[in-house]
Amino acid sequence: MPQAHFDATVESPHLDVLVDLGNPFLNRVFDGFVKVGGVGLVHGASLESYKLLVKEETSEKSLEKLVHRAGKEGIQWGLVAGTYSGVNYGLQQALGENNWKTTLLSGALTGATLALTEPNPRHDRVVRGALTGGAIATAAAVVRNLTD
Repeated sequence: MPQAHFDATVESPHLDVLVDLGNPFLNRVFDGFVKVGGVGLVHGASLESYKLLVKEETSEKSLEKLVHRAGKEGIQWGLVAGTYSGVNYGLQQALGENNWKTTLLSGALTGATLALTEPNPRHDRVVRGALTGGAIATAAAVVRNLTD
């Protein structure tokens, strides 16, 4: 009896930044900042564009708001990715291994650092940021290892 068979593979896009800063640490930080910052830029622009479409009204002020939000999110996302990449690379070099512990610690330090950039950083927000960052980084590593 004939059987139908479907086989599909999804490959993530691979983009290399062609800037060599002469140091592997700086290259990773810059690469993370640019790649993920670009995603944040698109995210911020799409959220504001959606608001413009719902309002069905465009003004100079609304376009300025779109550019401001896109830039702000691009920088925030890029800083998080650059910080995580740098801390993770540094820990890998210092400890000589890359496992879930270095990923957890990198995420926690990145989350705490991000929380410290708030206008009024309180200790509970820093702890929550560290816990969230560690959890997200570890979950992403687990998912990445499942697909490898």
